[in-house]
Amino acid sequence: MVTHVVIGAGSIGSTVARLLAERGHGVRIVTRSGSGPEHRLIDRVAADASDPSALTELSRGAEVIYHCANPPSYTEWQRLLPPMQTAVIAAAEANGAVLALTGSMYAYGPQPGGLMSEHTPMAAAGRKGLLRKRMWEQALAAGIRTVEVRGSDYVGKGANGVYPLLIEPALTKGKAAWITGHLDMPHTFTVNTDMAQALVALASEERAWGRAWHVPSPPAVTLRDLAGRYAAAAGLPPVKLIQLPRFVMRAAGVVVPMAREVAEMDYQWYAPFHVDATETADTFGLSATDLDTAVRDEVG
Repeated sequence: MVTHVVIGAGSIGSTVARLLAERGHGVRIVTRSGSGPEHRLIDRVAADASDPSALTELSRGAEVIYHCANPPSYTEWQRLLPPMQTAVIAAAEANGAVLALTGSMYAYGPQPGGLMSEHTPMAAAGRKGLLRKRMWEQALAAGIRTVEVRGSDYVGKGANGVYPLLIEPALTKGKAAWITGHLDMPHTFTVNTDMAQALVALASEERAWGRAWHVPSPPAVTLRDLAGRYAAAAGLPPVKLIQLPRFVMRAAGVVVPMAREVAEMDYQWYAPFHVDATETADTFGLSATDLDTAVRDEVG
């Protein structure tokens, strides 16, 4: 019997599905292609998760719906995320299910000192941050049992982050990595498996519902430090890092949509960026995976 529905089969959705199946729960994972991890308790379904009727039917009997889907390109967010949010809310409401949302730091916008706790006001001014803010407010206004779990940029096996996009290609080719961010600013990185663990844990906790929580994450490190850890884990010399001038992506954004979307969020990379998850850790007994352990798993 399916008691948990997971939307999305990226590193977060797939890990959530595996965690639940390993605990003996029946899981249905919904993606456009029908992909997802193989397990006797995981039912992989190809469907459009932005179709409220289809998703409501696929969620019959579900105790929890985990929304772990995220378009891979910023340029698709405004078109794809709102209808998906509406559909998961409708499915949760129709089935009396808890809705667990995979969130980020975007809704906060730039903060003094770069510090964000679970009680930091959502003060985003950019398009993507405002979208994240509206979607969370939409879930709260629906009157359903819901929780949003917020993490920072992911590291860990299967994460679509700094390593596969910037560091790994440079390490593999023995070339320099061009970085769109300050190389020596502290930045919190969240281990993707910690996000999945937090989603599963908080979805089952009545104390967690109705608000957002942060994923306990390792202490902030600089991009230079992180790149060095990846090189050490791979047994290779440190990769040369070249910091692109900040104006480059902004200038390119005049004609390149993706560059414009990246530039909008560059405040996260040119100033300190600290995620405080003390309240989550103290309330639910969650802790962060050691950063070097996650790095070794990712380089793997």
